[in-house]
Amino acid sequence: MSKQERRIAVSGKSGCGNTTVSRIAAEKLGLRFINFTFRNLAEERGLSLKEVLDLAGADSSWDRELDRRQAALARENGGCVLGSRLAIWMLPEADLKVYLKASGETRARRITRREGGDLAAVAAFTAERDRQDRARYLRIYQIDNDDFSFADLVIDTDHQGPAEIAGLIIDAANALA
Repeated sequence: MSKQERRIAVSGKSGCGNTTVSRIAAEKLGLRFINFTFRNLAEERGLSLKEVLDLAGADSSWDRELDRRQAALARENGGCVLGSRLAIWMLPEADLKVYLKASGETRARRITRREGGDLAAVAAFTAERDRQDRARYLRIYQIDNDDFSFADLVIDTDHQGPAEIAGLIIDAANALA
């Protein structure tokens, strides 16, 4: 496997840094960055994120479409860094599986900085979204996204910045045979 053919999957819950860290790692490694999310589906369909999440809660076709498209993008045309909630589960052949974790407080602060809003409301929305996501993943795929014990690398992002976290992923990717 050449360095340009590596597939790296990065997962974690909202606010852990998946998108930012995956983008930095992909850029530094010279790989494609893939991050197709419910936000993208919402934009494509002219809906709000909340509307798509509500629809996904009642209809598993939303998750299946999202996950099918992500995996297809990751499998085409050589190496990539796939950053998504379920990347390490949806791309089992990834050469490196990374899980990012952070406390609920850290995640809510990051989301508030990124998107604005009231910290308490964002924390409540994020906690509810975590609960709904986990229930959906268990129902649809029998995936418990709280069990990431099979990941090659687990990074606690509470006290590290995106460049530092991406550096850990880059070091692990460069150590691959």
